[in-house]
Amino acid sequence: MPRYVDPVQRKNAILDAASDALGEEGYARFTLRSLARRMGGSSTLVTHYFPTKDELISALVDRVLEEAEVKRDEIKAIADPHDRLHAVIEYFLPLDEEALTQERVRVALASHKGSEPAVEEFFARMEPGMRDLFRVGLTGFVKPKEVEGLVDVVRAWTSGVVLSTVEHPEIWTRKRQLAALERFIGMLPIPDLASSGSRSRAGTRTGRAAQRVTTSVGRESP
Repeated sequence: MPRYVDPVQRKNAILDAASDALGEEGYARFTLRSLARRMGGSSTLVTHYFPTKDELISALVDRVLEEAEVKRDEIKAIADPHDRLHAVIEYFLPLDEEALTQERVRVALASHKGSEPAVEEFFARMEPGMRDLFRVGLTGFVKPKEVEGLVDVVRAWTSGVVLSTVEHPEIWTRKRQLAALERFIGMLPIPDLASSGSRSRAGTRTGRAAQRVTTSVGRESP
């Protein structure tokens, strides 16, 4: 009798392997066949669940957006607005190895945005979710008409830190990212934020492995 394989677990295993492969090899070299070899099986190991490369990329987006929805509810439940804003921005920083892998995927995909429909869809779906989370973090601090401008500022700063960390992870350690975050938030034109550096970070991301439906924003690549 064939051994039963849980389809949800197998799909997540494929998506995990795909994230690693994309982050290490880039989009141009990524194929379903090479992914299956990476997992130690034939092409059908992957194509049984994701018949095409586009469907696999779409599934990666689905998973990231599902994570973002869960995180959005968690963040909205944080009563202190200062902690809530910190939690939102921290969520988008590559503070651990798993988050850094996901950011490498987005960087790898970014260079193919104009030529691959699946990649175009990836970013088109990611950006609104990212901006919505930033809005949640800024709610209550500024007038409604000023929110979008601050979302732009936070989005640009976060993207800069992400790219710097992808390029130089040995420099941009978790400690350095969080220190930069404190300085950045202290510079925002938001009341009383400069004195909030010692507050607890109730919403800090402690590792995406524990949160997976297993993601991304996130989060879009810068």
